[in-house]
Amino acid sequence: MDRYSGRRFVIGGICVVVAFVFVAKLFVLQIMNPEYKQYADRNVLRRIVQYPSRGLIYDRNGKLIVYNQAAYDLVVIPREVKSFDTLEICSILEIQKQELVDGLKKAKDFSRYRPSILVSQISSMQYAILQERLFRFPGFFVQLRSLRQYEHKTGAHFLGYIGEVDAELVKKDSYYKPGDYIGKSGIERFYEKELRGRNGVSFYMVDVHNQIKGPYMNGKLDTLAQRGKNLTTSIDVGLQEYGEQLMRNKVGSVVAIEPSTGEILCLVSSPTYDPSLMIGRSLSKNYSKLVTDSLRPLFNRALMSQYPPGSIFKIAQGLIALNNNLVTWDTGFPCNKSLVHCHNHPAPNNMGLAVQYSCNPYFYQVFKRIIETGRYPNKFLDSEYGLDRWRSQMLNFGFGQKLGLDLPGEKKGSLPSSKLYNKLYGEHRWAFTTIYSLGIGQGEVMVVPVQMANLAATIANRGYYITPHVVKKIDNRSDMITQKFKRHDINIQKRYFEYMANAMQAVVADRGGTGGQARVDGITVCGKTGTAQNPHGDDHSVFICFAPKDNPKIAMAVYVENAGQGGEWAAPIAGLMIEKYLKDTIPTYRKAQEKKIMDANLLHRYIMQNFFRKKR
Repeated sequence: MDRYSGRRFVIGGICVVVAFVFVAKLFVLQIMNPEYKQYADRNVLRRIVQYPSRGLIYDRNGKLIVYNQAAYDLVVIPREVKSFDTLEICSILEIQKQELVDGLKKAKDFSRYRPSILVSQISSMQYAILQERLFRFPGFFVQLRSLRQYEHKTGAHFLGYIGEVDAELVKKDSYYKPGDYIGKSGIERFYEKELRGRNGVSFYMVDVHNQIKGPYMNGKLDTLAQRGKNLTTSIDVGLQEYGEQLMRNKVGSVVAIEPSTGEILCLVSSPTYDPSLMIGRSLSKNYSKLVTDSLRPLFNRALMSQYPPGSIFKIAQGLIALNNNLVTWDTGFPCNKSLVHCHNHPAPNNMGLAVQYSCNPYFYQVFKRIIETGRYPNKFLDSEYGLDRWRSQMLNFGFGQKLGLDLPGEKKGSLPSSKLYNKLYGEHRWAFTTIYSLGIGQGEVMVVPVQMANLAATIANRGYYITPHVVKKIDNRSDMITQKFKRHDINIQKRYFEYMANAMQAVVADRGGTGGQARVDGITVCGKTGTAQNPHGDDHSVFICFAPKDNPKIAMAVYVENAGQGGEWAAPIAGLMIEKYLKDTIPTYRKAQEKKIMDANLLHRYIMQNFFRKKR
């Protein structure tokens, strides 16, 4: 027997063991380890996100405001990229080479194996050219997106805009990926979850030439995109457009509310901008121009500007004093100009006449009774108590706090408390004579225009308001909206609101009233003018109103910066807005007034004010 014959069994055994090891290793790599399976799949499969159609936005009458238009994104999977002609792709897409290089680096940093958007919002023409040549660019493909488009060049501040999601949010919210879009302001931001819908995914087989050959597994793994919900707003787009025309070349705002529902009919902030500037690949460039504009067109003055309210505050002061039995409707005070400045007018022998003539000394005395309660013999302690009680009652009107609108960025204004004055002047070292200017809407009190409109709606409703809001239906359902925006009662006797409505009617309709330019033939308009003192320049023109007096359909606040008295600019703008909304036409006799307002350019006052403020 050959002494070496046993070696063949040893060698055979070794070969079997080695073969087993290789087979086992291949089994682990190809079957057990999902990572290598994913690498293999990526060589033959392409996962494409199907972005849903974003919800449409309509006005209260069913007019389309915002819709979608097809656009395309160039997407890259860095691992699959081979050498390619960078100049060719830059030429097609009209981008700089450095932009392409930076985009590729950003995509690699995110993931070498996952798709990233390289160039967004490619035009249809660019897409057509690129699609024919895409086989030359391994690792690149195009996916369908949509861009917002606007039927009207109006409403930029309440509509808002969408932009690319930032890296911080991508980390916090797994729904979003780099290159996704999200609402950045306005309705688009507040109702982002309703508008965005839900992404879907499709898997395709891809050949070596980067061409899609068909769906993978006949689409069994695909998920459908779910469209975003449509929104019906409370905005009357015709009224919104008209308000923006009246406020052209002026700084300020117009806010109109339907009192019975709290639905905002228009929300004008001026200067404004064309919302179509904030779409497409020019968004970044246009945003830079708008954000550096000295007139601050991106700033939503209707929700964010905090102003002294001026004389419109006298309405709330009077109601509080009446409800606390500090005065009666027939209480009169002399117009003593040694107390506080006032214009010439007949004697304010009752509160109705004081409102009609907007008498400052009268409401000086009213506010004095509110603050000096007589509860404490020490006048400083008594004033602290009186001010804090006044503040708690003013909070009921919605002042000094956010009303809770369905729009981001709302400011709350300011209602000073005893803590503020203790900080400013020292504890127990101030009294009514220190803070008397609050009684006529000056001093440390600040309100936001939407709060002014809400005050008008509260008087119109004779003692309550519904939280103001700009969306009335989500996919034609109003139940979610009505549940969210509640009724707020002021806890002041209804008869005092009726008295105040009569006085506000006299402001507009009677001789000597300061709001005569807001009259509308055939409609009883109730209003109150205000002239908010401005230490930096011309005073601000203020007017609040509602109409008709009974069963009111519209309540409004107009605030025009640096425009002087409330009756001069704010009141006629309000009158024209009421005429437009309730009659849908402007009569011939008002055309001259309309032209005067539309042609007026008051921007120079605002510009000069800010020039001298900077100089100081």
